[in-house]
Amino acid sequence: MTNILIPINYKKSVLPNGLRILSNELTNTNGVSINFLFGAGSRYEQEFLSGASHLFEHVLFKGTKNRPDPKKISSEIENVGGIINAFTDREITGYWSLMPFLHYKSGIEVIADMIQNSLLKNEDIDNEKKVIYEEIKASIDSPASKVQMNLESKIWPNQPMGRDIAGTVESVSKISKKEMFEYLKSQYVSSNTVISIAGNIIHEDVVDLIEKNMRDFQKNNIQKMFPFINNFKGPEIIYEKRDTQQTNISLGFQGISYHNKNRFALSLLSVILGESMSSRLFTELREKRALAYDIHSSCQYFSDCGIFSIEAGIAPEKLYETIKIIISEVSKISHDITQKEVDDSITLSLGRMMLRMENSRSISNYLGTQELLKNHIETPDEIIKKIKSVSLNDIKKISNDIINTKSMVLSIIGPKCNEEEIYSLLR
Repeated sequence: MTNILIPINYKKSVLPNGLRILSNELTNTNGVSINFLFGAGSRYEQEFLSGASHLFEHVLFKGTKNRPDPKKISSEIENVGGIINAFTDREITGYWSLMPFLHYKSGIEVIADMIQNSLLKNEDIDNEKKVIYEEIKASIDSPASKVQMNLESKIWPNQPMGRDIAGTVESVSKISKKEMFEYLKSQYVSSNTVISIAGNIIHEDVVDLIEKNMRDFQKNNIQKMFPFINNFKGPEIIYEKRDTQQTNISLGFQGISYHNKNRFALSLLSVILGESMSSRLFTELREKRALAYDIHSSCQYFSDCGIFSIEAGIAPEKLYETIKIIISEVSKISHDITQKEVDDSITLSLGRMMLRMENSRSISNYLGTQELLKNHIETPDEIIKKIKSVSLNDIKKISNDIINTKSMVLSIIGPKCNEEEIYSLLR
């Protein structure tokens, strides 16, 4: 594959208060994507504050000193055709807007106001807690979501990594306004902030506007995230009985961090196993045996740990057969993987990377998350070179390192499960 065109050509500035700004000028798009990213999330929370990052993200939309009516926040964006939203993850929290380029300045001004001048009224905090209770309940009620939550709680036991990002109804209900302010002072500070923007803009204009709106943004000491603790003892099965018509399974192994040079080999292994309709698991379980509608694998990478997992939804009576086939496929891949599979996975990965970079939002995310989490931007050319350099032996080695049924967690939600029978497959 030659002449891969990915329009990354960014500029970086740092304000006197330490706030980092990255922009990528794109002249062939009408949209401008704006990200305000913070080193905040569930990995920064003690257990009694579980869910605080997510709650805080919600409450910032409830009004500011300059825009006390929440509708004012959304209307300034939406009335010109823009979008505003936010997300909370384990290691990062972000507030983003997609704006027509003629009105992108409003997106910056509104989010800057939310971050610095939120009212944090008791009434708003209480109301958003009720909203989040329903969000938590919805996740718990969804077998596909809950089976993954159960898996992660066992892969990363008794630590923030293994807790749900939204917390629990009990933990969220106990978070006070004082604790919210303390959290604000420890995480939402200039040196812990990256603003990344991509679209039809001029870097110097963006920097001037952000400096005008964020020059007084607070400085403070940052609460560091809690480190990963490797206290998992496997293999383990966690079964949750539910009267459902389908059984959901998630099979997982401890993975590697996004700093690990072998992450490209692991990602290609995942592609070969279960990230396309021509993958091994899709072919074996769906095409040949019609055991599952959805079967896929995935990798998650974090600063000091990761997870490799396989998820499927199947008929309850096919549970044993399905797990047996999955274990067979993952166990043999280090022995019978072919060079053609490696070459095809590289081509697929490069093609998907090209398509992901087709819009301003993807580019803004690409720049901002790397700058915040790694303090370094790997260019697309660097990543392409690393993907192309992965060898057959690299994938065999990472497969042997990661895939071991004796260090596996199997999460199951469904109407029936013979746990002893399933355990026999793991021994």
